[in-house]
Formats: sequence, C-alpha cells, structure tokens
Amino acid sequence: MLDLSLFAAISPCEYAEGLGREQFIDYAIKPLWGTVPRIAGPAFTVKCAKGDHLSLHAAIYAAKSGDIIVVEADAEYAVAGGNVCAIAQQRGIQGFVIDGVIRDLAEVRALGFPVFARGVMPKPGGKKHFSPFNQTIQCGGVSIAAGDIVIADEEGIAIVPLEQAEKVYALAKARTDADAAMDLAQWQAQHYGKVAKALIELGYPDILKVQN
Repeated sequence: MLDLSLFAAISPCEYAEGLGREQFIDYAIKPLWGTVPRIAGPAFTVKCAKGDHLSLHAAIYAAKSGDIIVVEADAEYAVAGGNVCAIAQQRGIQGFVIDGVIRDLAEVRALGFPVFARGVMPKPGGKKHFSPFNQTIQCGGVSIAAGDIVIADEEGIAIVPLEQAEKVYALAKARTDADAAMDLAQWQAQHYGKVAKALIELGYPDILKVQN
C-alpha cells in the first residue's frame, strides 16, 4: 500500500496528469485564511442536513487522526466554528473541506487549522438531524467516497479515488520530477516545440514566425 504521506509532497496541480476535471473540487471552495499549509490524507465523509450541523459536530469525535473531514452541507448556516475546529485539531484531524460555510474565522485563523469552504456565516445550524458517516457524498461537484485521498492547498483541491491512488501518484510524481530537472530555458524550449507543433497541426505554421 502506498504511503499516503507521500501525497502531501506534490501540488494538486500535478495530479492533473492522472485525473480528469471531475476530480477537482469547485474553486469557490477555497482556503479561508492566509497561506494554509497543504494537507493530504483520507477523506472522512460527512453529510449535513439542510440547516443542520449535528453530523459534523459528531464527526470530530469519530474521525481518526490523519483524516480530512469532507462535508456536504448547504451554505445558509455555519456548520462549524472555532471550538469545533480546535477539538478537531487536538484530535489530529488534518483539516476540513466543506461545501458550505463556517463561522469564528478569526479563531480558526489563530489556531492555524486548515479549513477550505465557501465562506463565512455568523448564524449556526441546528442539531436535529444525523446522517451516517462515510457514505458517498457530493462536495464541490465531486463524488467522494470514504478513504479517497484529498490533496488541498491554495492551488485547489484534488480528490484521488482510492483504487487509482498508486497510478495517479506515479504520474504526478513523474511530472513533478521532470519539471524539477529542467531550468526555465529548457522548459521554454520544450514548451515552444509543443506550441509550434499544435499550431502547425491546426494550419497556422507561420504564427510564431510572425510574432518573432
């Protein structure tokens, strides 16, 4: 089994080598404070009923250290605040990815707890409904199952299906290593060749000559 900690060493951008657009969460779900550190780990999936946050509040006690809690919610009421984030952090949960909103942003920022969400809302939800943990959910347009690998930072959020983990990681690592092995001049030469070839194939062989 691939060491999941390896995934954190690679930007979400490089996972585009092995994943389709459908595996990248809507860009409206983004870091809510400063330069949030990159997190990577297994998804612990949570579904909150409309206007309710009980499932997430229970999940901070059920998820394991190293998990990333991924939440399907609505954006009308906050599903978490400063104390919930503090408890999650104390229990070793790496962060939250929420298709919804939170509150107490200043407290969360002070904690340094990574939260990716749609925004903030002072009004909290209720505690009247519970949905079973680790069912397949929809978050930011992506279908996410328990254990899928989440890689999130300021560049965006990639979701790697667990059964594709080794293949996708290998492609991302190869791309990372290839880019690191080239200086800008080498990269430009390779890039120019690709651009020129594409233009020629589209019937524009002289475009770059005109520009240069």
